[in-house]
Amino acid sequence: MIAMELIIHKTCYGDVMRIGLDARYIGDHFPGIGRYIISLARAMAELDHGHTLVLLHNPQRPGTRYSLEDLAALPGVELAPVRAAPFSPLQQVEIPLRARALGLDLLHSPYFIKPYVGLPCPSVVTIYDLLGWRFPQTLSPRGRLLYRLTMGMAVRGADALITISQSARDDLASRYRLPKERIAVTPLAASRRFTPQPPEAVDKARTRYGLPESYVLYLGSNKPHKNLERLVLAWARAGERASGAQLILAGHEDVKHPEARRLVAERGLDAHVRFLPNVADDDLAALYSGAAVFAFVSYYEGFGLPPLEAMACGAPVLCANTSSLPEVVGDAALTVDPYNMIEIAEGLTRLLSQPALRRNMRERGLLRAHEFSWRRTALGTLSVYEGCAR
Repeated sequence: MIAMELIIHKTCYGDVMRIGLDARYIGDHFPGIGRYIISLARAMAELDHGHTLVLLHNPQRPGTRYSLEDLAALPGVELAPVRAAPFSPLQQVEIPLRARALGLDLLHSPYFIKPYVGLPCPSVVTIYDLLGWRFPQTLSPRGRLLYRLTMGMAVRGADALITISQSARDDLASRYRLPKERIAVTPLAASRRFTPQPPEAVDKARTRYGLPESYVLYLGSNKPHKNLERLVLAWARAGERASGAQLILAGHEDVKHPEARRLVAERGLDAHVRFLPNVADDDLAALYSGAAVFAFVSYYEGFGLPPLEAMACGAPVLCANTSSLPEVVGDAALTVDPYNMIEIAEGLTRLLSQPALRRNMRERGLLRAHEFSWRRTALGTLSVYEGCAR
C-alpha cells in the first residue's frame, strides 16, 4: 500500500492550482459530510503538493462541531467567505462569481446540491450513495422530484465524480449508465483520535451520560434506512439474556422520524433502550471504546463510517451484510441480514455471551481499521483534481 501511495504521489505533477472545496456543508444537518470535509481538508493540507486549498464557507452559519479556523492555520489553506446557504438559489450566481474572483482552477462540491451552471473552472462532485433512488419512500413526492433532478444535474454536469466505496460506484454507474472508470473511489477512514481509550476516559464518559457497565451502542441518524426499529425489536429479544445491559441509540436525531422512540414507548422498553442524541464529538472515542458491542444494521450505506470508527476504538462490531458494509468491515465484524430480526438478535446474543468471540472481533477490527487512512483518501482525491486540471 505504501508503494502505491508513492506511485500516486509521484505521478501527481503539473501546474500549481487553487483548489476550491465547498465547506458550507459543515454542520449538524450534514454530520457525515461535515466529517468528510474536515478530514479530507486536513489530510490534503498535510500532503506536499504545492497547491492552495481554498475553503468556501458561510461565516453566518458556522459549523457547530468543527472549527475552520484550525484548518486555516495550516500551510496552503485559505478561507473564502460566501453569503449563499447550500440550499439557496442565490448560490447558482454567487459561487461561480466567487470562483472566478478567487481564481479557482477547480471546485470540489461535496454534495449534489451545488452550483450547476456558470462555473469558470472544472467541477468535481462527491456522491456518497443513491439513497433517494434506493429508498424513495423516505422522501416526499416533491422531495423525490427535487432529488432526481438535482442529482442528475450534478452527475451529468461534473467533470469528475468521486464516490466512497465500490458498492456506491456500482450503484452510480448502473443508475446513470456511466462507465465505472469515470468514477473514482476514495474510501473513507477513521480519524486519528479514534483509538482504544484508557479506562479512566471510558469511566468518565460513562458517568457523564449515565450509562451502565455493559451497553450495546449504535451511532448514526434515526432515518428509516438505519433500521432502528428492527434493532430495538432484536434487542427486546436478546436483552433478556443480557441482564443489566442497555441499548444506546446515539447520534443525530431527526424529529421527522419518531418511529423508534414510539416503538420503545409502546413496548415498555424505556429501562432497556436509551436515546442519546447529538453526543459531543470529543466523547465518541470513549463511548465506542466502552461498548460491549457496536451494532449497525442499516439497510443501505454508501460507506458506513461508524463501524470503522468503532473497530478503530476496539469495539466488537455487529454489522449488516448489505451494500458497502461488508466491503468496509471485511472479516473483522459479525455480519447479519438486516431484514431478519431473529438473526440480529442471535448475533447480539453471541457477542454478548462469548468473551472469546468479542476478543477475536476486537483484534481483527483494530487490524482492519488500520488498512484505511485519510492520507490515502487525500492522495486519491488529489489524483482526481490533477487529472481534471490536465
